[in-house]
Amino acid sequence: MLTSTHQAGHERRPAAPDDAASAYDLAGAGYVAYADGDALRPLDFSSRYGHADRQIWARIDAMLTGLAASGRTSLRVLDAGCGPGTWLLRLARRAAALGFTDIAADGFDISGTMIELARGAAAALEAPGLRLSFTVADATEPLPFTDGAFDLCLCLYGVLNHIPRPAMHAVAAELARVTAGTLFVTVRTVGSLPTIYIDGVEKAAAWRQDNSLDRLDIDMRDGTHVSFVSHLFSARELEALFAAKLSMQQVTGLDLFHSRFAPHPHWNPAIGDEGEFQHDLDELERRYAHSRHFLDRASHILLTGRSLPPGQGRRPG
Repeated sequence: MLTSTHQAGHERRPAAPDDAASAYDLAGAGYVAYADGDALRPLDFSSRYGHADRQIWARIDAMLTGLAASGRTSLRVLDAGCGPGTWLLRLARRAAALGFTDIAADGFDISGTMIELARGAAAALEAPGLRLSFTVADATEPLPFTDGAFDLCLCLYGVLNHIPRPAMHAVAAELARVTAGTLFVTVRTVGSLPTIYIDGVEKAAAWRQDNSLDRLDIDMRDGTHVSFVSHLFSARELEALFAAKLSMQQVTGLDLFHSRFAPHPHWNPAIGDEGEFQHDLDELERRYAHSRHFLDRASHILLTGRSLPPGQGRRPG
């Protein structure tokens, strides 16, 4: 288990080289607004990733609804790289509303500050039979859970992008090992628009993504410098990473067009029929979300996989 000396609200300190934990510690509470939008209205999906968030949530919600309809009352969930806990808390609230009476939700993240934020947000959530746990830990270490411990496992947004390439197969194998039901994974793609992960690119004075070294160096406008692992995935690479570990269900491109063409509410004036334009954007997303020509140009790729049938086993990664 890792620890972090940085506390939310303390003076910023320079990040250590190649240290994603320090970078997210530096981002602090501002990361919540950037990545998740209004923390008080988590189902509004009001961040700049709102379109992708809604696509992911629709699939998670469908799974929860199906489990509840089958008569299940217990649920075990893991969020690997949970950040400030937004996704796990969304899921826990929804599970309680659907009638689950025994909910164990575990989240871990490499950033101590993110875990502090998650614990703070979780303090306001109470439901009968709900147990929430947020821990500082490193995804490259073996997970301290039994095989098939979780009905649902999440590993969303930049988590796998920050894993050093030699450790990726071991991390994927551990995620698959502890999943008895469905695993949801998203990664930033090779053809995506630029990102600095911890905040909007407008907060950076300069940045450089070195794809040969899988490293992102950022000079922030406030004078701090951060540097950490940043590996951009192709769809085929992500599929290959989990092919021997999961029964693959679907690979979907998230946000092929919205980030590039949707009007910005604080910048663009209305141009014609915005409702019709939004409808057409949504239609384009649906039409090309599974196209091999477009997958690698999405902002993120979503992989949804089921645990392998009993007896099939997992080949070594």
